[in-house]
Amino acid sequence: MDVPAARRWLAILALALGGFGIGVTEFVTMGLLPNIAADLLPGQYAVDAAGANANAGLLVSAYALGVVVGAPTIAAAAARWPRKRLLLVLVAVFVVGNLLSAILPSFGLVLAARFLSALPHGAYFGIASLVAASLMGPDKRARGVAFVLGGLTIANVVGVPFGTFLGQNFGWRSAYLMVGIIFAVTFVAIALTVPFRPGDPTATMRNELKAFTRLQVWLTLAVGSIGFGGVFAVYTYVAPVVTDVTRQGDGFVPWVLVAFGVGMTIGNALAGWLTDRSVKRSLVIGILGTGVSVLAFALTAHTVAGLMISIFFVGAFAGSCSPAIQTRLMDVSHNAQTIAAALNHSALNIGNTLGAFLGGVAIAAGFGYLAPAYVGVGLAALGFVALLASFAVDRARSRA
Repeated sequence: MDVPAARRWLAILALALGGFGIGVTEFVTMGLLPNIAADLLPGQYAVDAAGANANAGLLVSAYALGVVVGAPTIAAAAARWPRKRLLLVLVAVFVVGNLLSAILPSFGLVLAARFLSALPHGAYFGIASLVAASLMGPDKRARGVAFVLGGLTIANVVGVPFGTFLGQNFGWRSAYLMVGIIFAVTFVAIALTVPFRPGDPTATMRNELKAFTRLQVWLTLAVGSIGFGGVFAVYTYVAPVVTDVTRQGDGFVPWVLVAFGVGMTIGNALAGWLTDRSVKRSLVIGILGTGVSVLAFALTAHTVAGLMISIFFVGAFAGSCSPAIQTRLMDVSHNAQTIAAALNHSALNIGNTLGAFLGGVAIAAGFGYLAPAYVGVGLAALGFVALLASFAVDRARSRA
């Protein structure tokens, strides 16, 4: 069924709005980490602010873990569902999870709410990317994916800085309340614009889970889950870097987040174009660039200029990785498209968990707020090794 151009673009914008909401709910926690720690862990924060910030970083890890668990589980279990219906259910869960994050009283309960909020994340991006790719056509599928992911990157330019400002001035809970409203609007937009298509009656959980039997799927997941950890080793603790290393006030944090978000938006847009031409070249540029930019952050973040320039490039290469990994997974998964599309976000959020956790360990050990960046360099290097291994498998199979 042909979809009129106007409705096609409205549908893609509705899907991107969901990506915008996801970007805000995922990343705003980083900018508000000291505020959350001071409110939910007041006793520890009074005597050990760095330790409290490190513990509050578990909120980032809990969200990432929710993505890792939810993406393959939901994608495989709902493989036969009509994609529009599944998207609406996922957005409804986002609404509930973020409202709970805004109102629950204790650290443990908010931690559980962040996990719940994350469960639809990977499945949403996976299904939305497949819908966008089908609307754009086979020659522009990576650009369709990039449009949806563009909502996430734009969130880092506008939504996350604004949410951080809102949370700093009206209480951190107001940021999650704002996200709940964004998802409520997304629900209406998807209901009105995304075309209904029947589910695939031949899709089964067994067929989708066959993706896990393919070596190239695992190697591609390793690229994202390890290499992308370098980004989150830096980004999770960017707020205390601003205040304790660069010696700027809380009010400067949103501007740093804007720089990161602008970088992500530009990187994502360029990656959509580049990935449609060469998936492998786009992956190499993304992972190598991540390692170099994270190292630059470690070496220069003590100055305002160094902080702003390096965080821009960290964001740019982070934004370039996701469309390339998404497309690579769709290529190597064969007929398990639904779960492969969702697994990209499991991989990236394993990186989120790994980077946040190892960065927190380095801080808690007394190595300072720049120590996570050096951890990030190592993670990016390991991700590049996994990428080279994947390419080696391609070459071996082509010669066989």
